[in-house]
Amino acid sequence: MQLSIIIVNYNVKHFLEQCLFSVFKALKNIDAEVIVVDNNSVDGSISLIKDKFPQVNLIANLSNTGFAVANNQGIKIAKGKYILLLNPDTVVQEDTFEKTIAFMEAHPDAGGLGIKMLDGKGNFLPESKRGLPTPAVAFYKIFGLAKLFPGSKKFGQYHLTFLDKNENHQVDILSGAFMLMRKEALDKVGLLDETFFMYGEDIDLSYRITQGGYKNYYFADSSIIHYKGESTKKSSVNYVIVFYKAMAIFAQKHFSQNHARTFSFLIYFAIYLRAAAAITARFVKQWFFPAIDFILILLGLYICKNVYEINFKLFPNFYSQETINFFFPVYTLVWMFFVYLSGGYDVPLRLTKIVRGVLAGTAFILIVYSLLPEYYRFSRALILIGAAYTLLIYLISRLIYHLAKIKKFKIGGYKTNARIAIIGSELEFNRVNDLLKKTNIQSEFIGFISNENNGLKNKNYIGHFRQINEAIDVHQLNEIIFCARDISSREIIDKMITLVTKGVEFKIAPPESLSIIGSNSIDTAGDLYVIDINNVGRPENRRKKRLLDITVSFAMILFFWVLIWFQKNKLNFIANAFYVLVGVYSWVGYGKNPRKDLPSIRPSILTPADILGTTSSEDQTNKAFLNYAKDYKVENDLKILFSQFKNLGK
Repeated sequence: MQLSIIIVNYNVKHFLEQCLFSVFKALKNIDAEVIVVDNNSVDGSISLIKDKFPQVNLIANLSNTGFAVANNQGIKIAKGKYILLLNPDTVVQEDTFEKTIAFMEAHPDAGGLGIKMLDGKGNFLPESKRGLPTPAVAFYKIFGLAKLFPGSKKFGQYHLTFLDKNENHQVDILSGAFMLMRKEALDKVGLLDETFFMYGEDIDLSYRITQGGYKNYYFADSSIIHYKGESTKKSSVNYVIVFYKAMAIFAQKHFSQNHARTFSFLIYFAIYLRAAAAITARFVKQWFFPAIDFILILLGLYICKNVYEINFKLFPNFYSQETINFFFPVYTLVWMFFVYLSGGYDVPLRLTKIVRGVLAGTAFILIVYSLLPEYYRFSRALILIGAAYTLLIYLISRLIYHLAKIKKFKIGGYKTNARIAIIGSELEFNRVNDLLKKTNIQSEFIGFISNENNGLKNKNYIGHFRQINEAIDVHQLNEIIFCARDISSREIIDKMITLVTKGVEFKIAPPESLSIIGSNSIDTAGDLYVIDINNVGRPENRRKKRLLDITVSFAMILFFWVLIWFQKNKLNFIANAFYVLVGVYSWVGYGKNPRKDLPSIRPSILTPADILGTTSSEDQTNKAFLNYAKDYKVENDLKILFSQFKNLGK
């Protein structure tokens, strides 16, 4: 056998589908096998492989063993002369394998080969070619000298930026996203070091290949798309720590003691520096705007109070300052909390959710206010004035953020200004267009660009495949979706490279798939358009479910002296109410045993299957769970709660 392709997958089903489709298209003339090692995914990846790619040799792990262990599992059963480690978030050209194997055959000294990689926008990825990360090279990268002087042979060693990306070169380090190796080289130098979990193992193995007397090459005569949809984000503290510690392990393993100490010092300095930057960036990203909201609302409440005192109470400081100083921050937090529960901080921004949250928060404050002792009930008017002011602040600030083009505060639907062209046959255009209509995408324009000569009768037809450049300019397109059934991976990648200066975004629609995949950022696993199913795991549904749990639990605890007499197990009833209140359990879910095949939610007291009775079959139970998970409604929880009221202490 000529080639064994090993793909390690973890919860990237849609990317894996697109990857496998491109892989099998590229294997038509090659004696090869494809091995997928799944690290206990819960997103339906295994079902996808079994249903759509039965020719795959599947290894389904029961835990996430890590990149190195999983790849070694595949290598140990591989039969090919060449072993390719391939990421699931990649798309290969139809001639990629033929060309790379031909290069390896022509260069018997080659132990490993990497390839030219592009991101989802068609930009070259510098990690396609790398030098050995010695202490000096690491120093130049950590302190930004590599970025300042990319053409320098001294400072540009990390990504070998002084080498032409469009020419083949001998390099030190290969990327684990596409790592083609000679099996005999692996037999000589060993498999991936399982000390590494997620990062650094490709550097270690690349180095050992060169130490074994072989050469590593960067191959520029073919290219692949690498979406970089990593499960750990590069901006996260976890990524910084794991990645740089992997570098420290590499140094201790391969460098002399003095060099290893120097390298370790640099590494741990970088960890603290980058971790601090990551924490700061994350704090700013997550809490900056809520902090601004809190300050504006709280200050406004004091201003409203002063104006109200002077104009209606006729003298200042009418209200107790101690009372005001306690209640105003509480009111502010309550309004913000209900706006959050309502989805007012979600992306995309919906002003109706903010209005709903402020109104719900106001109702809650008024209800609690009415239950307070007379001494603390200082003014309903201030609550209503404060609510109006809070709503006004939210609306004005969001409008300002929207006009300032802050992405997360864009008012309206996702990509409301999307002007999309779908490229492929008329049949695929109709399928993909229909899929877009079922997602949460709102577009101003959808055009059809045909790769055939018979699309003229379609009312959405705007041109032929060879006229993409003109179509982008004339119709002001900002997004292109390639139909992979009709357009080859090579044509897609070539177009991405030539159109990269146009500023358009690219996506690929695999055949017979319910997903459309692209990528905009290293911090995301790519832009993904899928049919908008209202599953229980969505953030807004999690909030609704949690709010219902809290409300019901409060009611159970307040009126337990009445409700307890209707319960079969009275002590468990009270205990369950507290467990649900603090978030250990939910009232309704999949039961106390987790279901990895369904969206993750808290363990629960009751389940949808309880309504079916004790005689229900396993298939009926699974169907009830599936229906509950894929289309969540608060009413469903209430229905189960009322029907199983006597069993709340189970």
